[in-house]
Amino acid sequence: MARAKSAFVCTECGAEYTKWQGQCSSCREWNTLSEVRLAPARPGAAASPAGASGRGGYAGALSREVVDLGSVDLSEVPRFSSTFGEFDRVLGGGLVPGSAVLLGGHPGAGKSTLLLQTACKLAQQRSVLYVTGEESLSQVAMRAHRLQLPTQGLKMLAETSIETILGVAERERPDVLIIDSIQTMHLEDISSAPGGVAQVRESAAALTRFAKQSSTVLLLVGHVTKDGSLAGPKVLEHMIDASLLLEGGSDSRFRTLRGQKNRFGAVNELGVFAMLEQGLKEVKNPSAIFLSRGEEQAAGSLVMVVWEGTRPILVEVQALLDESALGNPRRVAVGLDPNRLAMLLAVLHRHGGLFTGDQDVFLNVVGGVKVLETSADLAVLLAVVSSLQNRPLPRELVVFGEVGLSGEIRPVPSGQERIVEAAKHGFTRAIVPRGNAPRQSPEGMEVIAVDKLADALEAL
Repeated sequence: MARAKSAFVCTECGAEYTKWQGQCSSCREWNTLSEVRLAPARPGAAASPAGASGRGGYAGALSREVVDLGSVDLSEVPRFSSTFGEFDRVLGGGLVPGSAVLLGGHPGAGKSTLLLQTACKLAQQRSVLYVTGEESLSQVAMRAHRLQLPTQGLKMLAETSIETILGVAERERPDVLIIDSIQTMHLEDISSAPGGVAQVRESAAALTRFAKQSSTVLLLVGHVTKDGSLAGPKVLEHMIDASLLLEGGSDSRFRTLRGQKNRFGAVNELGVFAMLEQGLKEVKNPSAIFLSRGEEQAAGSLVMVVWEGTRPILVEVQALLDESALGNPRRVAVGLDPNRLAMLLAVLHRHGGLFTGDQDVFLNVVGGVKVLETSADLAVLLAVVSSLQNRPLPRELVVFGEVGLSGEIRPVPSGQERIVEAAKHGFTRAIVPRGNAPRQSPEGMEVIAVDKLADALEAL
């Protein structure tokens, strides 16, 4: 009996090595190589022509002729709706036939609930095959009944073997194929356990190859690690077309769906859902739920306008400063980058004349939103100043702008749209970078344009 061959694969970048080593020479990460067993060679595989092994056609229909780029047909592949407007927004306008979408999230975030709701509604119009590897068919049926979903027409399969799933998919030819989850799937040729690097990589590759060749929409559920990144080899995120992350803790009724990679739309697009007894319900106006403030305005609270994907969203940032009893004061930021907070506090001391080195600084973005752009800089600093001086800011004030290391206020993209969104929600005063100041302010709103941090502090 031939000895099984093995290789060592980096879980971060997917690079392969013939023997173990402490550091991956491709991505320079340490202790990321894990041993995988390679599939044995099939008899006659060496003499088979290219593509006959089943590994061809990964990008769709094979073309062995060289063509000119200008002669390629530019007709757009027709999309169809997922029945969720917020889901379609994150996808870039809907589901694309032949695309592979990976949906990740923490346990309890609602991944299976979202896909089950989507599958049940889509099944009334199209052919949908839902493959479950973590739950029994009765468990899925009980959840669908609890959510009061239409169950007629949805085809179910409880299976973890990729060979069996592909055989059923070839026979059924569904428009949408849902795999829950990719970590439970396995190939018979690979002897490692399901969830391993080799199993996840080869299982996802086989399913993606089928989706490309048959123009089937493939939706994969993926687990995440403790730090929030998708579990499995990094090459898994490279082979799929869109990578979505469903965020939200079990103590919050809101869930945010963020696009981290999308070949058919904008990245960092944000969709907002509310978790109710009937499942996930899309939130049409996210700014309204993130601005549910109390009647009394507290010091350190301020509303800012952030840009998520293709739309502005108003969120509240809260700052709390307290005299520190430690030699090294704490800097805690929830929803923002802690390193950027430390940098902004240094700018405030150097160019604003306010010292916070003896204060514990706590920062929180209300609603569980994670702000990834720099337009929140000015709002963060003004909220810190408000808490430091124990002086509440006006409720009708909205702020955005990037702060540079020399204390200048830099303009941010889509400034006009941010101001209009704030005016729609009743804000009558805005502090913005001078480069974002409109020629004509919206009716009923006073727009204050500033160049320096000192000017913004005087405008409070």
